[in-house]
Amino acid sequence: MAVAAHGGDKRALRERMLLERAALPAQGRAAAAEAIAGRLAGLPELAAATAILGYAAFGAEVDLGPFLTGCLAEDRAVYLPWVDGEDLRIARVHDLAGDVGPGWRGVREPIPGVRREEDVAVLDAVVAPGIAFDRRGNRLGYGGGHFDRMLARLRPSTFVVGVAYDAQLVDAVPVEAHDAPVDAVVTESRTLRTGR
Repeated sequence: MAVAAHGGDKRALRERMLLERAALPAQGRAAAAEAIAGRLAGLPELAAATAILGYAAFGAEVDLGPFLTGCLAEDRAVYLPWVDGEDLRIARVHDLAGDVGPGWRGVREPIPGVRREEDVAVLDAVVAPGIAFDRRGNRLGYGGGHFDRMLARLRPSTFVVGVAYDAQLVDAVPVEAHDAPVDAVVTESRTLRTGR
């Protein structure tokens, strides 16, 4: 059951966690991304998935490149999101460099000449970014609600895993009724099953 959250609670946590994440050394972030890629590859739900939604890292986000490159090498369908007004759309990509370019607010997304919108019902699994996660799978995003609205459209059986650095795990993320929790959280040192 979701508990009421004040916008200020989320805003303050978001600002603090963005600063903490940005302060992590670039070399440490790269090493953590490699470790996270290995943990993701070892998850049975992701190993069995043939259609996976990832994201193109922006700023200090966990870089999914190593994991998504492995998925493409195994001929699995990789999808990335793009922002369309209030909604998040998805498109299949075949080349993480050539099929992706700067989009909404500079975030990398499938480029217009390449992308063809697909229904989120095709997805077996989603790897979700976040600014903070707690051990119950609650996720703090950037505040636009795009990812939460997309998660609400998934098939109930779609496995959703959040990725973050250890430093982004907090005791409690303030939640509201529309916030969508994840099934697991993967960091460089652990995999947490949330029991969602």
